[in-house]
Amino acid sequence: MRVFHILPLVLLFLISFSCTQDESYKVRINDPELVRSNVKNLTDIIVYDIFSPPVASRVYVYPSIAAYQIMQLANKDSYSSLSGQIKGLKPLDEPENEKVDLSIASLHAFNEVGKAMIFSEDKMDSHQEKLDEIFKGKGVPRSVLKASKRYGDQVAKHILDWAKGDYYNQTRTFPKYTIKEEEHFWKPTPPDYMDGIEPHWKLIRTMALDSSNQFPPKPPIPFNLTEGSPFQTQLNEVYQIGKSITDEQLEIAKFWDCNPYVTHHRGHAMFATKKITPGGHWVGITSIVTKEAKSDFQATINAYANLNIALFDAFISCWDEKWNTLVVRPETLINKYYDEEWLPILQTPPFPEYTSGHSVISRAAAITLTDLFGDNFAFDDTTELEYGLPVRSYDSFIEASEEAAISRLYGGIHYMMAIEEGVSQGDQVGRHIVDKIQTYTGNPTEIVLK
Repeated sequence: MRVFHILPLVLLFLISFSCTQDESYKVRINDPELVRSNVKNLTDIIVYDIFSPPVASRVYVYPSIAAYQIMQLANKDSYSSLSGQIKGLKPLDEPENEKVDLSIASLHAFNEVGKAMIFSEDKMDSHQEKLDEIFKGKGVPRSVLKASKRYGDQVAKHILDWAKGDYYNQTRTFPKYTIKEEEHFWKPTPPDYMDGIEPHWKLIRTMALDSSNQFPPKPPIPFNLTEGSPFQTQLNEVYQIGKSITDEQLEIAKFWDCNPYVTHHRGHAMFATKKITPGGHWVGITSIVTKEAKSDFQATINAYANLNIALFDAFISCWDEKWNTLVVRPETLINKYYDEEWLPILQTPPFPEYTSGHSVISRAAAITLTDLFGDNFAFDDTTELEYGLPVRSYDSFIEASEEAAISRLYGGIHYMMAIEEGVSQGDQVGRHIVDKIQTYTGNPTEIVLK
């Protein structure tokens, strides 16, 4: 009789122990480092595959949204779906298999969508295999991993089907920009005289902006090379700074270069240096601050999603202005009228000058991160260490964005008008997005998130 009474207790203990084990692996899976590792891998592939800045913003945004949408399903009390907040995104179907772990599915969907956006699929496959081994090492049952990845694949398809409607594929078939002879229009610049990058980017579907030209900057200063004219004064400023640049200005210019493909010519030999894009730099900053803020798994995914939506729309807004105004780069005019041997500190990127892309996207990113983490979030920016550049420190995201903007004057590739109006343009884009998109709906006293 004693055995009869003890047996149910044993079974109850085993069931309880099994449940405890399940909860244990679920806690280990919710690790923000896994999110940051996914993003870093994608950044490394973007650098390796050499995506242009606007295209890189597209590579970042869709995986980030996929990860966010799945995470939100598991945290409906604290986070709102992006469906209904960004253009054309339909709600996800709930997983039918009860074994699905939404955190695993979120990480997997990020990689699957990312894989469809890049060229080096083998690098993404290798990363996913390592991630699966991490899952197994954390005690994830094989059946749970299989079900979760299957649901991640389902969501990835959902996101990729939506992405097909952004007009990106159609613009791949459009003609290149035809050079205009008038000297106030943009011309390809040395050393490679590359074709203009993404002249049709304004046609890409925005996420939260009503249109690509919702926030147009002031018109550029009229072209006039007469001594003392407003335009000539700005051109001369670029020229003079380039001739007498200080060590601090030089360091700032190089730190914020973020040119994904810098070519170097030595006689008949040519080689290139690959780096992160401007958006990639702000993605790196987000990795730094989510770690410093001790953001949890959910908050880290939320930060990347908000940031990348802002970057994506900011690039579309900026590129609309660039290819509408077609302002000539300083290098072209300085070489023709002042000094044919003059070179900017940075290699002039292959697209029109006005407005400054760094200025627009950096301010939009700073507005977004300020909304998430606060006005005076100080941080050490270690993003460029792996490219041989020192750490720079900032007392706020706005301060960092202002330095990113002025770096383009120090680098010799932008007039001050493009910087000032670019900052204003990015500010408007950023504020519109943080007002329109609301993701975090929990108790604002619990974590510093919207």
